[in-house]
Amino acid sequence: MARRGSGRCPAGARRSAVTATTGGSAAPFDLTTEPWLPVLRTDGTFATVSLTGVFREAATIRRLVGDLPTQDMALLRLLLAALHDALDGPGSIDDWFELWHAEDPFAPVLPYLEAHRHRFDLFHPEQPFFQVAGLRTGSDEASALNRIVADVPNGEAFFSMRKPGASTLTPAEAARWLVHAHAFDTSGIKSGMVGDPRAKGGKVYPLGVGSAGELGGVHAEGESLRETLLLNLVPREELGFEPSALDSTPDAPAWRLPPNGPGGAAKGGGDRFPRGLRDLYTWQTRRVRLVAEESRVTGVVLGYGDPLKAAAPWKLEPMTGWRRSPTQEKKQKLPLVYMPRHHDPARAAWRGLEALLPSTAVPSGRRQESDGADHLPSGVVRWLRLLAVEAKFEPARGMLRLRTVGAVYGTQQSVIDEMVDDSVLLPILLLDCVPTEDRPEPPGREHAMTALAAVKDADQAVRALGNLAGNLARAVGSSPDGPTATARDLGYGALDGPFRAWLAGLGDVEDPEEQARPAWQAIARQQMLRLGRPLLNTAGATASEGRWADVPGSGKRFVNDAQAELWFLRALRNHLPRAVPPRADDPPPGSASPRLPAPSTSPEQAGPHDPAGSSLSAADQEAAP
Repeated sequence: MARRGSGRCPAGARRSAVTATTGGSAAPFDLTTEPWLPVLRTDGTFATVSLTGVFREAATIRRLVGDLPTQDMALLRLLLAALHDALDGPGSIDDWFELWHAEDPFAPVLPYLEAHRHRFDLFHPEQPFFQVAGLRTGSDEASALNRIVADVPNGEAFFSMRKPGASTLTPAEAARWLVHAHAFDTSGIKSGMVGDPRAKGGKVYPLGVGSAGELGGVHAEGESLRETLLLNLVPREELGFEPSALDSTPDAPAWRLPPNGPGGAAKGGGDRFPRGLRDLYTWQTRRVRLVAEESRVTGVVLGYGDPLKAAAPWKLEPMTGWRRSPTQEKKQKLPLVYMPRHHDPARAAWRGLEALLPSTAVPSGRRQESDGADHLPSGVVRWLRLLAVEAKFEPARGMLRLRTVGAVYGTQQSVIDEMVDDSVLLPILLLDCVPTEDRPEPPGREHAMTALAAVKDADQAVRALGNLAGNLARAVGSSPDGPTATARDLGYGALDGPFRAWLAGLGDVEDPEEQARPAWQAIARQQMLRLGRPLLNTAGATASEGRWADVPGSGKRFVNDAQAELWFLRALRNHLPRAVPPRADDPPPGSASPRLPAPSTSPEQAGPHDPAGSSLSAADQEAAP
């Protein structure tokens, strides 16, 4: 994925002092009327629209389609900030429903943008959009645009659409990357700006990534951009956030606040905290000035702005899940501290379903955070659950899509190693799963628990397939690590589409544990057997002869292809028991199972990953590869 460095610019990355100081001779570029937001329309066509156009045509736009998934998220937060500010709300569920059912819910945004259009000029001489007029370094030099264009790899530009780099940008492209830089820019040492008291020797040392860089981004996606904006329009009051009484700064987006200077916003050694979602979504983590020559942007002046700090960020930031941090609780001497829950780029979103759904085991009648839960769902999910439970809200077909987006940083957060972009389509019924005193068994609890159990079933099935590949490698004297990892990747790939389809249909099942879960276990078993057959068929004669090898959990064992096959089938039967019709002589659940007959070459019977063992059924023998 895209990799971007921070620190010194490569040769040729600097611009002339005259250009950097004067900013060139660019004509005004009004973001409210000029097209700069790339979108996919509901009819399948692509277009580029202005800020005014995106709100006017939101019902006919499917979604934003920026240069990167993280750019989509940054632009969505920008649109939400404008919408919150133009509507001055919503303040309650009733206000939100009025917007949802309104013929034109975004009508107030158009006069709002007109009133503030002077702050949306990308090249305004005094108040350029998301920039600082006259910003300069001590050497009056500007950096190459690679500093803000995140799809330019660090080093050799292999597999890049911008080779050798981003030499110039159109104003529309530059505006998108400008918004992205405030949200996802890397950390590292940056140039010190003239007038920034934090600069030492012309440098400012690492102050962290952009405002959304630490998030494991989660937001809802509707059938159109109109629905997407409304579904993520979370009232501040529903997040449990209360701004500090010591900070008199209003909750307003950056374009309604006084222009920034070259340094951070803190005065007198203090810190400024976000006052609400409008402030948060447009937080100026960087100080930037675009350098333009005629109709092209040719360079950028980039430094640190305001580090994002909040007393209890989990009560304000709605677009990420949270994990409890005992380490931070000790460090900050607080009873509860939650940190953003990051996405794992190696895991599909459905495999992290537990992080997306509300907890199914919260004590009755209390807020999750008051009980010190290990994990909290995102504020967006909590808001949608509130709509589903208290207001009986049901989107089209009763389905909800949650999109996950995030950046994975490396080398002290000075580069972007990978980006995460995935989504899960699930019945909104699954959000109604939190027990309370009035509703100890909410309608969606059993469905949610079944969905989470199905994820574990998938993990166990894939683990069995990986163990098969590893044991076959041991049988021929090879390292099991590579074959195990490859087989697991194949296993999750084979289950990806079937699980998503199964999850989407879960809401239509009356008894999920008795109907849907056996069906899923059957699918998982069938897919693992399908992938296991070629592994056994291509193992070769050496694997049939076998050898003694160290097997995790079992010590020294004799392993050949026959033993590996038996262990594989037994693991599938033990972990996916409802996928195989029970035999008449099967022991009741929970009782001791008879062991497999020990091979004559094996010193003991217990399998490597399931020492208890169990006998193979006739169905297992017939289905063996």
